[in-house]
Formats: sequence, structure tokens, C-alpha cells
Amino acid sequence: MAVELGAAYTRTYVIVLTSSAILGVKVSTYRYRQFRKVLKTTPFKGTFMPYNWGKLPDKLPFTWMPYAEMFEEFSREIANIINELTNYTHDLTAWRDVMTTLDEKGRADVLVQFVTPLATLALNLPYVIRSRFIFATAHLCHQMNRVKAKTTWKDNLPLDEEIYFATADTCGTPWKSYSKLKLALERISGKDYQANTGHFRHLYNHRFSPRIELGQTQRVTRQIDKSTGAVSYGFGGREPLTMAVVVSLLEEQGERCYKAFNLFQKLVAEHEKVLVASLPTPWPPTT
Repeated sequence: MAVELGAAYTRTYVIVLTSSAILGVKVSTYRYRQFRKVLKTTPFKGTFMPYNWGKLPDKLPFTWMPYAEMFEEFSREIANIINELTNYTHDLTAWRDVMTTLDEKGRADVLVQFVTPLATLALNLPYVIRSRFIFATAHLCHQMNRVKAKTTWKDNLPLDEEIYFATADTCGTPWKSYSKLKLALERISGKDYQANTGHFRHLYNHRFSPRIELGQTQRVTRQIDKSTGAVSYGFGGREPLTMAVVVSLLEEQGERCYKAFNLFQKLVAEHEKVLVASLPTPWPPTT
């Protein structure tokens, strides 16, 4: 009897679970169709970064193979991630408009199923993009400094995990185009973006970030008075980031990324000019 009851209970449980899953799929599919319909009429404000824009000679001395291979990868991957941010921002714009038509339960469903994972990724991307620009700039300038420094050049770039903005500064200083690129990079995931997102990226990775659209975090904060050492506790909570704020901030960051990419192209063009001028004449050698 116990076995039969257990079997019947199991069958009933599976039926209920399956029905719930089917309902969830239907709701998700319906909401996604809403999103796709709105997306079709959502104005596209971004700009896609180009590929295959370098003008290095087809043949180069072996010395320049590291630069050529790095440039090919770095330029492609930086374009990829900026274009991802552009696409995600466009999608979030459509979701923002969909959510204005929903009640709180509908908004909660959409947030869990679609919006929060996408917004979380997108809000983290400006810092990632900035870091990749810095990494690429440090490596490419270091290799091309071989021409600037000539016999005094040393292959003393720090290991990859130790490359920071200061490294790019050191390597990029000899290049006229670097100063404007540096200013552009400082504006990507800068202090204004960090403050306006409630330091989302840092808190998401290390503590508890603001929620998106619904929910509170940071209900209790602990502080220490540096002058007296006294400890105090604050109670309240951090309000969520609204979709309107998220979209607006990401659009702004996208524009800053586009500007940095353009200046990165100018830096590479400066590299190419110096490299070509340094090649033996005639180049490529005649056989």
C-alpha cells in the first residue's frame, strides 16, 4: 500500500510540476513576443564598430608578427564587445517600453525571465570595455615602441595580469594620439557612471548591488567614524535602478565607447605609419 501511494503521489507531483512549467513557458513566450513586436519599432540609436580596418602591409618581418597578431585579435574583440553593448542597450530599450504596460506581477515575471540577466551583463560591460582598451593599448604601444626606442627597447612589459592603466600610460606616452585616447577611456565607466548606477558593478561583484526596477538592497549599512572609531548602523535601503535610468546611462556609455574606438583607430594608424617608414626599401624585398 505504501508503495502504491508513493507512486500515485509521485505521478500527481509530476503532473502539477509539468502544468506549472507549461504555464510558465506560455507566459514567457507571450512576453517575448511582446518584446519582439516593440523591438521592431524601437529607434536604433547606436553605431556598430567596424572590422578589418587595419592597413598593415600584407607581408612583414617576423619581428612584427606579435604586433600584427595582437592587433587582429584586439581590434576584433573590442569591436565585438562594444557591438554587444549596443545590441543589449537596444534590447533593454524595448523591454523598458514593454514594462510600462505591465502590472507589478507582469513586471516581476519579465524581470526574472529576461531583463535582470541582460541588464546585469550590460551594466558591467563599460568597465570590461575600458579594461580591454587599456590592455590592447599597452601591448600594441609596447611592441611599436621598438621603433621609437630602437636599440634601447626592452621587452619589459608586465605580465598580462599585471597590466593596468599606468602601464598603458607608460607605453603610450611616446605616441601623439595616446593623450586623447586616454581622456576618452577615463570617461568610460568613470566616476559619474559609477555614482549614477549606485556603484552597481563593484557591489554586484563584491557585495549586494541595487536591484533593477523592483526590490531594495543594503537595508543595513555599517559605518565607522574615522576620527573617534565609533561604530554606527544606518537603516533604510537602496532603491532599485529604474529601466529609464539604466537605458539612459548605457546609451551614454555607448557613445563614449564609440569615441574611444575612433581614437584607438587613430593610434593604430599612427603605429602603422611609423612601422611602414621603418621597413627596409624596397619592401617587400624583391627576389
